Amino acid sequence: MTYTLTTTVPTPFDETVASVREALAAQGFGILTEIDMAATLRTKLGVEMPPYLVLGACNPPLAHRALQADPSVGTLLPCNVVVRADGGTTVVEAVDPHAMMSVADDDELRTVAEDAEQRLRAALDSIHTPR
Repeated sequence: MTYTLTTTVPTPFDETVASVREALAAQGFGILTEIDMAATLRTKLGVEMPPYLVLGACNPPLAHRALQADPSVGTLLPCNVVVRADGGTTVVEAVDPHAMMSVADDDELRTVAEDAEQRLRAALDSIHTPR
């Protein structure tokens, strides 16, 4: 079972991060958290790695619907989106909401996951479109 929605773009890391932010915002997602994994691992472990950013994306109406269906679903939120340098390309990966919600047996959560997946796919697809 795959658990990410993934795309690879030929643009530099920083440019891709800006495009991902814009694409997520266009789909109603705000960024609640941001983790610079490369900086964290360099500081905590003294290891070097290519740029790697984890964005905690949240679409408030979808989160509200999910929390109304099951208050415990907050443990699965927000939707994490990773932007990472990979050689001369940048990989963008978003958690697949269906995989995330597969642990809950609830029709409303499946509906919310479907909506979130469509929005995340649209965001990832749009970063291929030149601005």
